[in-house]
Amino acid sequence: MRIGSSLEVTETAQELADLLVPGLGDLVTVDLAEAVVVGDEPPRMVGGGRPHLLRSAIASASGAWLGKVLMPGAPYPVLPDSAQLREIQMGEVITMDRASAAEALGDGDLAEQFVPPFGDSVTVAPLIARDLILGTVSVWREEQPEAFQEDERKLLAEIVSRAALGIDNARRHNREQRAAVTLQERLLPSATTSSAAVSTVGIYRPAGRGAGIRGDWFDVITLPSLRVALVIGDVVGHGLSATATMGRLRTAIQTLADLELDPAELLAHVDELVQRLAAEAPTDQNPVGATCLYAIYDPLTRQCTLASAGQLPAVAMRPGGSTEFIDVLPGPPLGVGGVHFESKTLELEPDSVLVLYTNGLLEPDHHDSESGMHRLRSRLASLNEEGRSLEAMGNSLLSDLGSKPTDDDIAFLLARTRAVPPDSMASWEYPAEPDSVGLARRDIMGQLTGWGLQAQAMDTELVISELVTNAIRYAGGPVGVRLIRDNVLICEVTDSSNTQPRLIRANATDEGGRGLFIVAQCTTRWGSRYGLRGKTIWTEQPIT
Repeated sequence: MRIGSSLEVTETAQELADLLVPGLGDLVTVDLAEAVVVGDEPPRMVGGGRPHLLRSAIASASGAWLGKVLMPGAPYPVLPDSAQLREIQMGEVITMDRASAAEALGDGDLAEQFVPPFGDSVTVAPLIARDLILGTVSVWREEQPEAFQEDERKLLAEIVSRAALGIDNARRHNREQRAAVTLQERLLPSATTSSAAVSTVGIYRPAGRGAGIRGDWFDVITLPSLRVALVIGDVVGHGLSATATMGRLRTAIQTLADLELDPAELLAHVDELVQRLAAEAPTDQNPVGATCLYAIYDPLTRQCTLASAGQLPAVAMRPGGSTEFIDVLPGPPLGVGGVHFESKTLELEPDSVLVLYTNGLLEPDHHDSESGMHRLRSRLASLNEEGRSLEAMGNSLLSDLGSKPTDDDIAFLLARTRAVPPDSMASWEYPAEPDSVGLARRDIMGQLTGWGLQAQAMDTELVISELVTNAIRYAGGPVGVRLIRDNVLICEVTDSSNTQPRLIRANATDEGGRGLFIVAQCTTRWGSRYGLRGKTIWTEQPIT
């Protein structure tokens, strides 16, 4: 009952040592295979070789021997091959007097490290579980020259066998935990990003051992026209199933983000996906569900649009020093269904910091969200200083939580906003008349000349001609044209039609149908997105 209360390998080893002192011996040491400590599989009992051992625990009845022998954390020497060592590897419990133990070590320096002063006899038992040699337990007696009796040897073997199962359970749990953490971290994006819209720092810290991975994630998705999507989410459940669900949701959101949907509409599609995943999942597994906050920031308008599915509100740290929660009406968690999501748009000044986080960051108040959010806001307000880097902010938030393992995953995303300079943008609006095509070409050529981008003039002129002509012919109404200069040249044409453009291959005898094909050949990529009224077709060209 006193062994195996923890899923930590070294803690279980220490529990074993503490249990045996002073009942069976005066000094007990526990040496574990290095593979066991890190969570890997040690050698098999027979013919498995000699594992590299680590001293993992020690207990002394009087404390007088501590420091006189090899202590936990000290370098463990290679032991010589001996008949006694081979017997232990075969699963035998052996008892030796002081002289026999020193002789088996065969080296004076080794004897000083492994034979305690005044130790009269030692009994060594192997830690074996599921035919794996996990390590050894050595029990020394002082002023007791008589060897272990048979009933004492049986008692020691029984205790050690139960302890070995506890240590092996901890090892297997550590291996599963490490696999889940590795998978989780591999599925997450780069911790830092930088674009024309934002610079970001994302931080993920898994829950402490025993709590299980909870599937928290963050994401930064680059969108056309220099915009960026910011995501934070928390999956229901724990373990590998939660990590797998997180990976599927992150992939789905990235795919839907390419469609350039409004945040509320995107969450509605993800909600339907989670409902399907929940219907397919076996009933004996963790329920499928998640919370999520999805935001889009546009550096051209400096506007940020957010929608939430049961996620805690984001925090806006403005350059003037104010820190505020962004009041977004939260919808239900993903997978509940039946309630629509709502978006909110606000303007963020350049150099504002947007903070997205999961409830693990509210430790130790994550069960009391209101108290935890108040503490988080106060802490962020103290960090809202000019010149402080995002990395320094993130490290400060983590240091507040201390080094003690938490019960929940921690994921948060810090995004510092940027704005495109006004002289890197130009826009015009034309009536739906044939002459507007020529006017658009003239204005575009003049702007490119002013920017020194004459090398892009021919392709850009052709792209604008085709897109403006199509807008006038099929959409009517005013036609908007915008040029954006960054590391690429972006052309946008906006009209009042909601018809989705499609790239088709015209036959040799067709008189039309080649416009978008020409546009695709002159650009690196193109696409369209819907607005409140009408749509915008955008293209990107490299700047040489």
